[in-house]
Amino acid sequence: QLQPVESGGGSVQAGESLRLSCVASGLHFSIYNMAWFRQAPGKEREFVGNISWKDDSTSFADSVKGRFTMTRDNNKSTVYLYMNNLKPEDTATYYCAGQWPGKPDYDYWGQGTQVSVSS
Repeated sequence: QLQPVESGGGSVQAGESLRLSCVASGLHFSIYNMAWFRQAPGKEREFVGNISWKDDSTSFADSVKGRFTMTRDNNKSTVYLYMNNLKPEDTATYYCAGQWPGKPDYDYWGQGTQVSVSS
Protein backbone atom coordinates (compact mmCIF):
# COMPACT_ATOMS: atom_id res chain seq x y z
CA GLN A 1 0.00 0.00 0.00
CA LEU A 2 1.12 3.53 -0.84
CA GLN A 3 -0.31 6.80 0.40
CA PRO A 4 1.09 9.58 -1.82
CA VAL A 5 0.82 13.18 -0.60
CA GLU A 6 1.77 16.00 -2.96
CA SER A 7 2.99 19.47 -2.07
CA GLY A 8 4.83 22.42 -3.59
CA GLY A 9 2.22 23.83 -5.92
CA GLY A 10 1.57 27.53 -6.25
CA SER A 11 1.01 30.48 -8.56
CA VAL A 12 3.94 31.63 -10.68
CA GLN A 13 4.70 33.71 -13.74
CA ALA A 14 5.59 32.15 -17.07
CA GLY A 15 9.27 31.26 -17.22
CA GLU A 16 9.59 30.61 -13.51
CA SER A 17 10.20 27.27 -11.81
CA LEU A 18 8.57 25.10 -9.19
CA ARG A 19 9.50 21.90 -7.39
CA LEU A 20 6.73 19.51 -6.52
CA SER A 21 7.22 16.88 -3.83
CA CYS A 22 5.40 13.61 -3.33
CA VAL A 23 5.83 11.81 -0.05
CA ALA A 24 4.59 8.27 -0.69
CA SER A 25 4.87 6.33 2.51
CA GLY A 26 4.73 2.58 2.11
CA LEU A 27 6.52 -0.60 3.10
CA HIS A 28 8.20 -1.06 -0.29
CA PHE A 29 8.41 2.44 -1.77
CA SER A 30 11.75 1.76 -3.44
CA ILE A 31 10.29 -0.80 -5.86
CA TYR A 32 7.23 1.18 -6.92
CA ASN A 33 7.32 2.94 -10.24
CA MET A 34 6.30 6.52 -9.53
CA ALA A 35 4.67 8.98 -11.88
CA TRP A 36 3.20 12.44 -12.16
CA PHE A 37 -0.05 13.20 -13.94
CA ARG A 38 -1.92 16.45 -14.34
CA GLN A 39 -5.46 17.56 -15.05
CA ALA A 40 -6.59 20.99 -16.19
CA PRO A 41 -10.18 22.17 -15.70
CA GLY A 42 -12.47 20.65 -18.30
CA LYS A 43 -9.76 18.32 -19.62
CA GLU A 44 -8.83 14.70 -19.12
CA ARG A 45 -6.00 13.71 -16.85
CA GLU A 46 -2.74 13.34 -18.77
CA PHE A 47 0.60 11.69 -18.16
CA VAL A 48 3.47 14.01 -17.28
CA GLY A 49 6.38 11.71 -16.49
CA ASN A 50 7.55 8.74 -14.47
CA ILE A 51 10.61 7.30 -12.78
CA SER A 52 11.55 3.64 -12.71
CA TRP A 53 12.15 1.58 -9.59
CA LYS A 54 14.92 -0.34 -11.35
CA ASP A 55 17.44 2.34 -12.24
CA ASP A 56 15.83 5.76 -11.65
CA SER A 57 15.42 6.24 -15.39
CA THR A 58 12.77 8.77 -16.35
CA SER A 59 10.36 9.33 -19.18
CA PHE A 60 8.35 12.46 -19.97
CA ALA A 61 5.50 13.55 -22.15
CA ASP A 62 6.51 15.53 -25.22
CA SER A 63 4.77 18.61 -23.86
CA VAL A 64 7.18 18.88 -20.93
CA LYS A 65 10.28 17.12 -22.26
CA GLY A 66 13.38 19.23 -21.80
CA ARG A 67 11.71 21.44 -19.20
CA PHE A 68 10.80 18.98 -16.43
CA THR A 69 13.05 16.57 -14.54
CA MET A 70 12.37 14.01 -11.84
CA THR A 71 14.29 12.38 -9.01
CA ARG A 72 13.48 10.05 -6.14
CA ASP A 73 14.89 9.70 -2.66
CA ASN A 74 14.09 6.24 -1.39
CA ASN A 75 15.38 7.01 2.09
CA LYS A 76 12.72 9.72 2.36
CA SER A 77 10.08 7.85 0.33
CA THR A 78 9.82 10.97 -1.81
CA VAL A 79 9.74 11.74 -5.51
CA TYR A 80 10.42 15.24 -6.82
CA LEU A 81 9.22 16.89 -10.00
CA TYR A 82 11.33 19.86 -11.07
CA MET A 83 9.41 22.12 -13.42
CA ASN A 84 11.44 24.72 -15.27
CA ASN A 85 10.43 27.41 -17.75
CA LEU A 86 6.79 26.99 -16.86
CA LYS A 87 4.15 27.93 -19.39
CA PRO A 88 0.48 28.87 -18.97
CA GLU A 89 -0.36 25.52 -20.59
CA ASP A 90 1.17 23.81 -17.54
CA THR A 91 -1.63 25.12 -15.34
CA ALA A 92 -3.31 22.09 -13.78
CA THR A 93 -3.74 20.01 -10.69
CA TYR A 94 -0.73 17.71 -10.45
CA TYR A 95 -1.11 14.20 -9.07
CA CYS A 96 1.46 11.71 -7.84
CA ALA A 97 0.84 8.02 -8.45
CA GLY A 98 2.48 4.68 -7.72
CA GLN A 99 2.60 1.44 -9.71
CA TRP A 100 3.59 -1.95 -8.36
CA PRO A 101 5.93 -3.70 -10.81
CA GLY A 102 4.01 -6.19 -12.92
CA LYS A 103 0.72 -4.37 -12.46
CA PRO A 104 -0.80 -2.68 -15.53
CA ASP A 105 -2.10 0.42 -13.76
CA TYR A 106 -1.09 3.15 -11.36
CA ASP A 107 -3.25 2.16 -8.41
CA TYR A 108 -2.16 4.59 -5.70
CA TRP A 109 -2.97 8.27 -6.07
CA GLY A 110 -2.53 11.43 -4.08
CA GLN A 111 -5.02 14.25 -3.68
CA GLY A 112 -3.14 16.62 -5.98
CA THR A 113 -1.47 20.01 -5.75
CA GLN A 114 -2.47 23.05 -7.80
CA VAL A 115 -0.07 24.76 -10.20
CA SER A 116 -1.12 28.03 -11.84
CA VAL A 117 1.08 29.75 -14.41
CA SER A 118 0.20 33.22 -15.64
CA SER A 119 1.59 34.91 -18.73
